[in-house]
Amino acid sequence: MQMEIPNQDEYILKGKLARHETFTPRYGWLKKGYEAVVNDGNVFKAPDAIERLGVGKNMVSSIRFWCQAFKLIEQPEINTPMRPTELGCKLLDNDGWDPFLEDVASLWLLHWQLFVPELEAVSWSFAFNKCNLLSFDISLLNQVIFNASQKYPRFASISEKTFYRDASCIIRMYEEESSDKSSEIECPFTQLGIIRKAEDNNFVYFDTSEKQNLPTLIFTAACFSYISAYVPTSQKTISLQSLTYNFNSPGVVYKLPETLVGSYLEEAAEQLQGISFEHSGGIPQLILTKDPKTLYWDALEKYYKEQ
Repeated sequence: MQMEIPNQDEYILKGKLARHETFTPRYGWLKKGYEAVVNDGNVFKAPDAIERLGVGKNMVSSIRFWCQAFKLIEQPEINTPMRPTELGCKLLDNDGWDPFLEDVASLWLLHWQLFVPELEAVSWSFAFNKCNLLSFDISLLNQVIFNASQKYPRFASISEKTFYRDASCIIRMYEEESSDKSSEIECPFTQLGIIRKAEDNNFVYFDTSEKQNLPTLIFTAACFSYISAYVPTSQKTISLQSLTYNFNSPGVVYKLPETLVGSYLEEAAEQLQGISFEHSGGIPQLILTKDPKTLYWDALEKYYKEQ
């Protein structure tokens, strides 16, 4: 039986506007923020947070935001100390999978985390799901995000300038700079090449071609995470179409066409126990025989163990 996908509105309504202070995530910030929370869950409220983190006041807020948005740290309840998440520990501990984020696969994994509920940066979901323009600049992307937000009363009173700052951050975060490698120091996510310059250098576009540096197991882990987060049901079958086109699906988040999503799943079925990729009644489907959360960690453990 095909999985039912819940209404996307319930996730957007619980989402938040980004608190990045206009900064994209810089190289070294996530490890710095994670370790600071390991040492003191109240570090971001500390009077000497600027000195401890070695950055300006606005950057302290930005580091906290990005660490939360990537689900590396969390605040269990209001006014309680921050704490590292399971992913944060497994990835960024000194003896973790990739503490200094040297493997581009870790950046693909973190990119996915922005779309896992609760959505700490809801404009990213608006941009990746709603922007179907062949090319765009900040103003055009802002218009897409702003228009999408106006469906929801809670965002209707927010200044359009807020969404413009998000549009600018999204483009700067992902736009590949082939001639200037310094951009990778400022924001390592430029390495993903999700956004590229158009022929008119004033415009950019989402690259929907094959992602050569996106490993099969990382993509498949995102599929399991998607099922776990967005499909709260005991049903164990989901269509290739759903994983490609649904709201915040891996196909949408990674900007991949259906054929490539299918190729990833076929490869994954050969590498992982607990799944199969089959054509049932002419409909390609991913079938799970284990819990998606378990499969998520299995896929990540297998990937990093083999590196």
